[in-house]
Amino acid sequence: MSKKIAFLGLMLAIMLICTALEHMLPPIPFLPPNVRLGLANIALMFCVFFVSRSSAITLNALKAFFVLLTRGPIAGVFSLCGGLLSVCVIILLLYIFREKISYTAVSVAGATAHNFGQFAAFSVLISLHLWYLPVLIIAGIATGIVTGTMLKILLPVIGKIRPYT
Repeated sequence: MSKKIAFLGLMLAIMLICTALEHMLPPIPFLPPNVRLGLANIALMFCVFFVSRSSAITLNALKAFFVLLTRGPIAGVFSLCGGLLSVCVIILLLYIFREKISYTAVSVAGATAHNFGQFAAFSVLISLHLWYLPVLIIAGIATGIVTGTMLKILLPVIGKIRPYT
């Protein structure tokens, strides 16, 4: 049990560092305002693919709690809604396609689902802006391609981290 806690702590730390680094970067020209690459999803997808789905859900909830503590309740709700929908879509795709789907395809679906989840939370909490939905879909595809490709490139390095057994 202590190995599991230590491993999840390491993965959470990686996710939080990626998120912090992402917020330090200047806005990326082709992305709409407040849209990030989602580098933390690399660690999350690693957990979904190679550790356990329940660990990925736990990590996502812990990250959302951290966002709640550091950036406030609205950001926490957005993080939780987007992240949970993203993880659920990734798990569903892996269940349906069983290992016959690429990291990039899963990442694109997860990033797009994350944007849908945040859009739904935004619509409920603030107001409905349907004109922004296509922008989020395109941004989800673009960022999903980036994070999926990065996972594939970083997998030999990340794969050396031994999950708990």
